[in-house]
Amino acid sequence: MYFHVVFLPGAVQGQPSLQSKFRGLQGHTSNLIHSLGLSHHLIALNFIIVSFGKKSASSSPKVKVTDTDFDGVEVRVFEGSPKPNEQLLRSVVYIHGGGWALASAKISYYDELCTSMAEELNAVIVSIEYRLVPQVHFPEQIYDVIRATRYFLQPEVLEKYKVDPARVAVSGDSAGGNLAAALGQQFTYIASLKNKLKLQALIYPVLQALDFNTPSYQQNVNTPILPRHVMVKYWVDYFKGNYDFVQAMIVNNHTALDVERAAALRARLNWTSLLPPSIRKNYKPVIQTTGDARITQEIPQLLDATSSPLIADEEVLQDLPKTYILTCEHDVLRDDGIMYAKRLESAGVNVTLDHFEDGFHGCMIFTSWPTNFSVGIRTRNSYIKWLDQNL
Repeated sequence: MYFHVVFLPGAVQGQPSLQSKFRGLQGHTSNLIHSLGLSHHLIALNFIIVSFGKKSASSSPKVKVTDTDFDGVEVRVFEGSPKPNEQLLRSVVYIHGGGWALASAKISYYDELCTSMAEELNAVIVSIEYRLVPQVHFPEQIYDVIRATRYFLQPEVLEKYKVDPARVAVSGDSAGGNLAAALGQQFTYIASLKNKLKLQALIYPVLQALDFNTPSYQQNVNTPILPRHVMVKYWVDYFKGNYDFVQAMIVNNHTALDVERAAALRARLNWTSLLPPSIRKNYKPVIQTTGDARITQEIPQLLDATSSPLIADEEVLQDLPKTYILTCEHDVLRDDGIMYAKRLESAGVNVTLDHFEDGFHGCMIFTSWPTNFSVGIRTRNSYIKWLDQNL
């Protein structure tokens, strides 16, 4: 395990003020549409995001791009070219982020990322267009990515795309990292799929909904792009829960000591032992003695390892493939990734933890003008380099 650290004096390089202001405008517009009864605010917001950023599939000199479906799930396939001495290509199944509710495999950010991966890795990239909240909720998104990936892993499909069956990885960012981690764990339960994935690469993944007061949640409570209250609302939306529970969840009332099962599961993400002193700093755990049992009674998915891969049994973790986890200092999800790396390492999995001190949530897709942040370019280069060396 290692940390990729970049120290910068003064302010964080590439402070995402422009991007966060634009997202704020998008959010206000979608909330206005929702308040007028015209549409669900997430549908309205995603319409704005996709409308401004959609990129049609087109061939480039080195990458062939095709929109199709795998077992009824829409995908965008990016086909690189084999190297002169290779007959078969390696491949990455990619799952985009967006809080399980936003974005698309077809917007420019992800289209450009997957095109770069296909070109630089000489690989086939399958970007999954899974269904989103509020049309569907947990666990339908997981079913979509499992169904599309299982279809792709069929011998005849791999042969069609000239993919080496021994060189397939799964990857995703943010909520897509959550789905990639969940997919990896679900594959360990299926004998025919066990060991089918050579690697998993998780980019600032969201991995647990039990503790919203880890040091990174406390440190970055109001950090742009993904403040804590927004992440908690994404979870509630994912589970089709009640917004009335958000404030109680923010202070960990849903996993208080008197909430059945919660205390035992929280032991699996005990950050006082899973995080190094440099990350823990002087932050204190927030553990309520008395909580609100109604929350987990009405939203039992909060305590499900399928939604929170960080709390999976060690027997599941030990069967996972070689893993890359990228984390950013200025991100509420930083500690999710670091704790997962530690749990995987303890279970015997080969783990690379790539931490960027000047990184912020979402930075890896911000590599083109006007959001061409230096740290976005460096995180992308580091991620692709690891895939190139290990896949």
